[in-house]
Amino acid sequence: MPDPRVWFITGASTGLGRALAELILEKDEVVVATVRNPAVLEDLVQKYPSTRLLVLKLDVTQSPQVLDAFSRAKAAFGRIDVVVNNAGVAELGEVELVDEAKARAVLETNFWGALNVTKEAIRFFRDDNPPVAGGRLLQMSSFLGITGLAGAGFYVSSKFALEGITETLAQEIDPKWNIKITLLEPGWIRSAMASRVTWPPEHPAYAGNASLPTNALRHGRFGDFVTWKDTRRSVEVFYKAASIPDPPLHLLVGKDAVDAARKKIASLTESVVKYEAWSEGLEE
Repeated sequence: MPDPRVWFITGASTGLGRALAELILEKDEVVVATVRNPAVLEDLVQKYPSTRLLVLKLDVTQSPQVLDAFSRAKAAFGRIDVVVNNAGVAELGEVELVDEAKARAVLETNFWGALNVTKEAIRFFRDDNPPVAGGRLLQMSSFLGITGLAGAGFYVSSKFALEGITETLAQEIDPKWNIKITLLEPGWIRSAMASRVTWPPEHPAYAGNASLPTNALRHGRFGDFVTWKDTRRSVEVFYKAASIPDPPLHLLVGKDAVDAARKKIASLTESVVKYEAWSEGLEE
């Protein structure tokens, strides 16, 4: 039988990251679970031996910690087969109202932190894994990396940025390195992140206008437009994605994500068709 795969997961303390780690361990594979506070995974440490689970302290915004975590994973298991770039944070609020420091923190984790992990994953797959072994990089994006959402502008921006850098990276790497990259783009999944976000104070210009979609979010009326998906069934899709021989660069997860993507494509196509003639005769 082949050796069990070694998975490196960021943001494994709660929500999707933890659910995926639990699923992988149940599948008799190996997990390197990185978290800001290792104590939160003590129950898993007690349940699984060190040959199956390694918990590491990691703040993805700190590049030296990222390098150290990969180095310790190599020392423990000799290789990494799948990296799941999952760590993320969110802030809600109208674009003009979100505190700049909080907005920048979202980009620091969701984009720059993810990029720290991405760059080291590519280097590790190419240089440290056994010859031609390569590896799989699963980028935890969102359907909000494809389309905007009122009230979540900076989270959306971080995912748009992650999508752009990942599409570019996929064009740059040599196919001979055998590195497969997939942007996971789920819709609404019930996870711990939703309970941790906060809102800035309301602005009079926005308050009281029930037609603004931001107000539905602000006042907790998620049911107006959200059908939550089960976390466990969702991570089963993510797990399955890591075994596709020729995986897609974009993998939409959930009917809401698929519908949002179709609406975006239709809108963009309509605009292209309507204004295509404006681009005629511009060449020298």
